[in-house]
Amino acid sequence: MVTGSNPVRPTKESPQSGKQLVSKFLKSRREGLSQNSLKFYESYLNLAENLIGFHISGKDIGEFINSLQCTNGGKHAYYRTLRAFYNWLYSRKSGYNLNTQDNPILIVDAPKLPRKILPSLTQQQLDYLVSEAHCVRDRCIISLFADTGLRLTELTNIKIGNIDWANRLIKVTYKGNKEGYAPFGESSEALLKQWLSTHHSSKLWDLNAWGIITMLNRLKKKTGLPCNPHTFRRTFASILAKRGIDSLHIMRLGRWESISMVERYTRSVRFEDSMKFYAAIVT
Repeated sequence: MVTGSNPVRPTKESPQSGKQLVSKFLKSRREGLSQNSLKFYESYLNLAENLIGFHISGKDIGEFINSLQCTNGGKHAYYRTLRAFYNWLYSRKSGYNLNTQDNPILIVDAPKLPRKILPSLTQQQLDYLVSEAHCVRDRCIISLFADTGLRLTELTNIKIGNIDWANRLIKVTYKGNKEGYAPFGESSEALLKQWLSTHHSSKLWDLNAWGIITMLNRLKKKTGLPCNPHTFRRTFASILAKRGIDSLHIMRLGRWESISMVERYTRSVRFEDSMKFYAAIVT
């Protein structure tokens, strides 16, 4: 139970329950976030329902997070969700005209996360995964994941009409319902054309997102290599970084929102890799 929270007296301006506040918060986010992000917020806010209201203190939030019996990663997920909610509640967008300095999340410290170097694949490992894939379609999917840095939903929803063959670009809709382009190389082009020579549909794949994940899990079990969309996205960023592409260009090519996100994804690039690039340009 959360201490120090009293029921909010209903007024014309304020909902009577935390559920109504959560509903209004989610509605305010609907145009700017993917369905997965909305489900993430909804799930954690429902689990932390005692922390939703006008009379919650920073101490309440801190004690709740510290009391959780989960990893620091799990605690950080709660923290991020509550931070987003309270930053909205104490902003003009919520319509409650609350003093921003009273926002309880301002005095809550974020749980510390270890700076793990998450796995990415080498070009040789990628080639091995492609060679071990079950069929042309699966080889094409793996090649495109690594070649473009596409997210799972982006890749799943590709239509054949989205492909610009002349410039080797795929038009995609990504987070926040934004449109962008993902470039692909010659190997992916060859596999795409081979797949489309036998596949006839407006959609590029005969699999949904779950089918793609199932296929990748089978390949992981077969090869022993990490084989999931996030690993391929990190691989995309890391390979470009190893080739000397700067973070700003990687951010644009991979449709990231910030350079800091790119730097998280390229953490596996070793000092030795950077030295090779340095030696190649320094006389």
